[in-house]
Amino acid sequence: MPQILVIVDIQRDYFPGGAYPLVGADAAADRAAVLLAHHRSTGGRVIHVQHESREEGADMLVPGTPGGEIDARVAPLAGEALVRKTLPNAFLGTPLHDLLGGAEASDLLVVGMMSSMCVDATVRAAADLGYAVTVAGDACAAPDLEYDGARVGGADVHAAFMAALASAYARVVPVARLVG
Repeated sequence: MPQILVIVDIQRDYFPGGAYPLVGADAAADRAAVLLAHHRSTGGRVIHVQHESREEGADMLVPGTPGGEIDARVAPLAGEALVRKTLPNAFLGTPLHDLLGGAEASDLLVVGMMSSMCVDATVRAAADLGYAVTVAGDACAAPDLEYDGARVGGADVHAAFMAALASAYARVVPVARLVG
């Protein structure tokens, strides 16, 4: 069965000028767009995932705001599925598993934002559900973070999460290897 492309949360708040810009977001979105165009050209199935912050006072990914919108480079076309979620794991509380056809769809290709949150949670859940998962690592982005008083740069956060996913949950490869 062909891979199903799952695009996770490539939304405007993650880009420069947005509420929570990520390191390398534009480059990641450009690569995701290349992968999406390739996938569409081969007749591949695409599922878009959009995070909607519903908490009182939320300041990012708020429905109906420009920052909550999916970036135009990877926006859904008519007929492509869109899953809206409120939690990091795109399977939790959404119809994603049903849309994938459960066991009918066994091979997923994931791109998106943030490497350290929603991509990570979704990929781990997919693997736990029995899907074979490939992540286009260079079509994902992460934020700068802080832990125990130490600043961790977004590129290092991204690399650490891709390494962790590659160790047990997914095959992590660059877009060029997928479209070459």
